[in-house]
Parts: sequence; structure tokens; C-alpha cells
Amino acid sequence: MRSIVLTKGVPDFSEGAVSFDEDGHLERGKTPTVMNPNDHFALRAALQTRVRHGGHVSGMSMGPPSYSTVLEEAMEDIYSDDSYLLSDRELAASDTWATAITLSAAIEKYQEEVADVDLVFAGFKTADGETGHTGPQTAWCLEWPIVTHVIALDIDPDERVLRAKRLVEGDVDEIETVEAPLPCFVVTDPEFEPTYRKAAHRLEHKRLRAATEERVEDFDDHLTTWDHEDLRLDSEYIGLDGSPTIVSSVDPIPKAPSEREATMVDPGDSDGMEQVLEELQPFAGGD
Repeated sequence: MRSIVLTKGVPDFSEGAVSFDEDGHLERGKTPTVMNPNDHFALRAALQTRVRHGGHVSGMSMGPPSYSTVLEEAMEDIYSDDSYLLSDRELAASDTWATAITLSAAIEKYQEEVADVDLVFAGFKTADGETGHTGPQTAWCLEWPIVTHVIALDIDPDERVLRAKRLVEGDVDEIETVEAPLPCFVVTDPEFEPTYRKAAHRLEHKRLRAATEERVEDFDDHLTTWDHEDLRLDSEYIGLDGSPTIVSSVDPIPKAPSEREATMVDPGDSDGMEQVLEELQPFAGGD
């Protein structure tokens, strides 16, 4: 079973240090970058699939060279065997459509030069775009079946079928069970929870973790970088030139003010420490 997990770096909005230039454009070089929170659920689904069915997992991301840190984090999380970074100035400022074209070209190149892919996993949406378009658009470019809002899944390797439960949001929350032939594209929902019920699965999980600890130390040896020429992409169809989305305006996100006041207490101040104890005691669950 061979899988690719798509992940992305996003601004660390929680730090309140998002930087914008005078035109209101995000300055990524001056803003801390973290892995997109929703991608963690895709990572967990890929890891569960590998633990249960074996195989090979590759991480893939599109962005500047600094996004290699996101792929390194992904390797630590899903014990991936290798990583692929799509990085090029020509790819800068891509909207979801231009991104999907690039990702699909990279997956096709992977299949031509590395191996056939059974599954591609992606997160629900990104924290900086909130569109949820990239996964479905990439699947459309590949002409693969796609299952979205997946909260549980398993594979029948003999029949080469994905069986999944997906969340359907309407007037009430519903769960439907679906099947899709491999290769297939999976978009995980934040409700996804991996399960390892068998002892063999838990032992395999432990073995993979131990093997990855050594691999991460030499992460650069397992990283491949492709630019738009490697992917045989026309610059007119990628990056800003290939992005039909028009952003009318951007509202800078101000640094969040602190809503809490701190009282400094010297550990040697018995009265002060007694007051701290009185404040904390109601939360301790005791008398």
C-alpha cells in the first residue's frame, strides 16, 4: 500500500505575530510558520493505513524552502519514508486551482518515476485560506474518486477498495458509509480518530516510531525538491499568472491583546503563597 500525504505550512496565527506589508500582503518571511492544523488528521489516517496494511508513505508539500520543516514534522508524525517539496519562485502566489495543477503534476511524476500510488490524503481546509478546495480540485485533475469528511476508514487490499465513514452535515449530523476503488483521494474530517485495536498494530506502531527516529536525524537525505521545470509545467498556468482567483482586499490581523493580569508572588512570601493556595483550592476538587 503506497500513500502520499499532502500538507502545508500556514502562518502561526496563535502567536499574534502575523506580519503584513504596507499593501496588506502577508509577509511569510516575517511570520512564524506551522503545519496546517487540519493536516494532522490526514497524517493520522495515513499512519493508521500503514500500520494496518504496511507499505510506503511519502509526505508532499508545495511552498518555499522553509516548508521542509513542515515535512520534517510530518515525518515525525506519520513515520513517512521520504518527502517531496515543490518549491519554485514560479509557483509563488498560487491560488487553490494553480496549487491543484501543481500537486497533480507532482503526483503523476511520482507515479512515473517512483511507484504507483494507492491513496492520497489531504486535510479538510487550511487555516490561511479556509476554502477546502485544494483536495477536491487535485482529485479532479487526477480524475480519481474522492471521499471527503472521512472520520473512519479501512482498506480491502484484495478487492482494492476503500471503505469509509464520512460525516454529512445537514439539518442533523449524519454518518454514511461509502466505498471507492483504489487509487482514491481521501479528505479527512477533524472528527477523524485512528484506532489500533490489535496488539500487532500497536507493536507495528512502536516499530515504525523507532525506525523513524533514526531517519529524521538525516532528514535532508530523504527530501526531494522539484521545481516547475521538473514537473513540466507551463509558467502561464501556475503561480500568480495561473491563478484566476482575485482577492479584492485583505484585512490585517492585529496582535491579540492580553486579557489576563498576572500577579507576581515570591515563593518566600508566606502570606502571598497562602493566597495562591486559597485561589487554587476550589479547582483541586478537594476540601
